[in-house]
Amino acid sequence: MKCPLLAAVLAVVAWPAAAHMPYLAPATFQVQAGGTVTLDAAFAEAFFVPEAAFDDSHFSILGPDGRETAPERVVPLHTRVVVEHALPQDAKGTYRFSTGERLGAVFRTWEIDGRKVSSRDANAPVPAGAKVTSHFQSRIRAETYLTVGAPDRGALRPYGHGLELVAVTHPSDLYANEPIEFELQFDGKPLADTAVQLSEAVWSSDRQAREVELRSDAQGRVRWAHPASGIWLALARHRSAAPAGAAAPEYSNSYSLVFHVLNP
Repeated sequence: MKCPLLAAVLAVVAWPAAAHMPYLAPATFQVQAGGTVTLDAAFAEAFFVPEAAFDDSHFSILGPDGRETAPERVVPLHTRVVVEHALPQDAKGTYRFSTGERLGAVFRTWEIDGRKVSSRDANAPVPAGAKVTSHFQSRIRAETYLTVGAPDRGALRPYGHGLELVAVTHPSDLYANEPIEFELQFDGKPLADTAVQLSEAVWSSDRQAREVELRSDAQGRVRWAHPASGIWLALARHRSAAPAGAAAPEYSNSYSLVFHVLNP
């Protein structure tokens, strides 16, 4: 029986000025057996305009058979990390490319004398009398799916930990004006009433990128009823308690997925 879905809220939204989108994006979604796949991993304010490299991560590829491998080449540059991998000659099915979970900077914000001060220097002293209002470490994963031949679901299995968008509609079988569904999960459980922001990839500055906001329903389902064609990045964020011994009391979890919506 299909879970009931709340209507997704669609709105044009502005990304927070200080928030950079993490992404892992392929040079093309048209891949062939035996061909070399090239991807960029970066942080950016505008999707596909890299500003900082997605470094300090363990990139991986999950194949249709459920086996995980490491990419053949990972080359860090100043604004991005370039990942290259040759698919097997007999490759068929869907492959999941991932940055793996990346623990990043620790941020603190405090208030003193009516002012807010933010710092990512773990050794910066908090002034006497200041009130710490936020103290967290970023935990980020960025992913995309590529398919050779017919799509299958072997690489779509949930991790069951951390923040993730679990594909209900296959990410390699998306068409404009046909509904797309995901399930937003945290530690294997549905995450309700949480924003998922979509940003269109653009390669020129002559027009504004389209941006959409969706929201998960009570079952964690996220539905885009009338998707537009193009390459899109879906981004979700969620705060959670960090385990004992972590660098901060909270994690700021981010998960992004790059996908291609085709014209019918």
